[in-house]
Amino acid sequence: MSLLIVLFAALMIPLIMARFRVTTVPTAIAEIIVGIILGQTGFNLVQTEADNLNYLASLGVILLIFLSGMEIDFDLFQSKKTTPAETVNPLKIAIGAFFSIFVSSLVLAELLNVTGLFTDRWLATILFSTIALGVVIAALKEKELLSKPYGQAILLTAVLGEVIPLLALSVYASLNGGHAGKIWLISLIFLAAIILLKRFRGIYRFFNDIDKTTTQLDIRLAFFLVFTLVTIAETVGAENILGAFLAGIVMKLLRPREATQEKLTSIGYGFFIPIFFITTGAKLNLRTLLSDPHTMLLIPLLFLFFMLAKAALVFVFRKHFSSANALAGSFLSATTITLVLPTLKVAHNLQVITEQQSGAFTLAAVLCCIVSPILFNQFFKPQDEASVKTRVTFIGTNILTVPVAQQLAKGWYEIDMYTDLPENYRTYNSEVPVHLLDQLDEQTLRTSGAFETDILVLGYLDHDLNYQLAQLAVKQAIPRVIARFESHNVQDEKYDILKQQGVELFNTFEVNLSLLREMIESPTTLKMLKDTESGLFEIAVFNRRFTGIPLQQLPLIDEITISRIYRHGEFIAPRGDTIIEYQDHLIFTGNKKAISELRQKLTVAN
Repeated sequence: MSLLIVLFAALMIPLIMARFRVTTVPTAIAEIIVGIILGQTGFNLVQTEADNLNYLASLGVILLIFLSGMEIDFDLFQSKKTTPAETVNPLKIAIGAFFSIFVSSLVLAELLNVTGLFTDRWLATILFSTIALGVVIAALKEKELLSKPYGQAILLTAVLGEVIPLLALSVYASLNGGHAGKIWLISLIFLAAIILLKRFRGIYRFFNDIDKTTTQLDIRLAFFLVFTLVTIAETVGAENILGAFLAGIVMKLLRPREATQEKLTSIGYGFFIPIFFITTGAKLNLRTLLSDPHTMLLIPLLFLFFMLAKAALVFVFRKHFSSANALAGSFLSATTITLVLPTLKVAHNLQVITEQQSGAFTLAAVLCCIVSPILFNQFFKPQDEASVKTRVTFIGTNILTVPVAQQLAKGWYEIDMYTDLPENYRTYNSEVPVHLLDQLDEQTLRTSGAFETDILVLGYLDHDLNYQLAQLAVKQAIPRVIARFESHNVQDEKYDILKQQGVELFNTFEVNLSLLREMIESPTTLKMLKDTESGLFEIAVFNRRFTGIPLQQLPLIDEITISRIYRHGEFIAPRGDTIIEYQDHLIFTGNKKAISELRQKLTVAN
């Protein structure tokens, strides 16, 4: 009966929040509050000592931390090409920001120790330095900030605020749990994670090829990784949440499909994780907590310290962003619930914290998650930004590439052209900006900025030269590489190698054949393609605000007609209730003003 009540509450909470438009409070906080009402503090309808409830709640913790590991975007840690005007380095800012948070947490933990209300300074430091990564991501998505330096700096700070405290908790638990002599064995978890990553990376694509509805191999693999690393973690005396977190990181590094991550999120947040949060609230006995004078004093003090621990972040952010946004960033970073509850559970198992103290930390963290997003929305001021154009670089300036560059330059693209032929430079430089290079080696191209682009087009007639340039481009991890390949000799492996590397290939003979066939079979469609005002357009969806919703809810949907969706290498026929997925390519017609506005909304990387 307790489990049934918890599941019913988990179903009703999002419905009630949607009905009354409660958007500032995270769902997890609402679940804890409802748990308080249903549990020992309120109507006592949920019996928290029930074995099945506690078992499912424990699985909820593991999946919560596993999904937290999957939320980390490791691409943010890679050095990125920047223009001279882009002086903000989000990673450096985040490292400085978290260092200030950790130092502040140490100082505040020592002050808390001086008061005598809580004397475990290391546990307090870990708790004060945690940041709720999931809440931060949700807030940044809503403001479309994940692709901007400001949002990336906050996001990376939150990542560090989850990874470092979790590692510190594992060491703390080993030292206080009688496993100090085995602390070096924690490295075995990392070794196991590396082995699993290498073992499954090679066969993961094979899994995708043979997967079907009745097997769900990607989900089976995810749970195998979780329980393997959790088992190893418990065997060496570490905390199971460290194993779960590493499993999430391994799964993320396997680069699963968007649908896989959505299914895992559905399993976690649709069933197990709400049970954990509601049960946590049900176990709190506010009557006992609030009847204790020490606890009454401890709750507001902890709330203040949770907020102050992130206040130092303002001084780091002010060097790069406005004062208002620096303050807003510190408030958002003060959201701390995801790792606080598992940390308190570990501390309770180690018997280093009392029920009263654990309840005080929980309530203080709940207050932070209620107040912090509200203050972030209050203080954040959007910065006016120019519309970002897609950078297209042509290497090879000739009668084919120059007219294309001229047409693209009139729209949403920023064009650069390079050549090593002086005669072509003299011929075409007056029509489009062309850079003359002495040679086409890797160092020269990198120094000239030719690789600092979103799309690289290799337009030389010599397909061998284009092949060599494509290899350099693949090495530089340019998002899209398009290469001209006029000769397709079946004995030459270059064509097949480029296809396997993801390079997009074209030759004028095949293009002319296609156009002639279209002119005969579909003259009206070809006219639409050639019409620059009402032709066919394609937009890739990178803004996660618009994923997971049906097409009929897209902005400006009444002013466009979507004919096809290109997804996972296949075209699908759209309907009004077709759900949009991340990186879908929408192919449609419509007026240019609406298309320009829609493109601006959908292509923002968020």
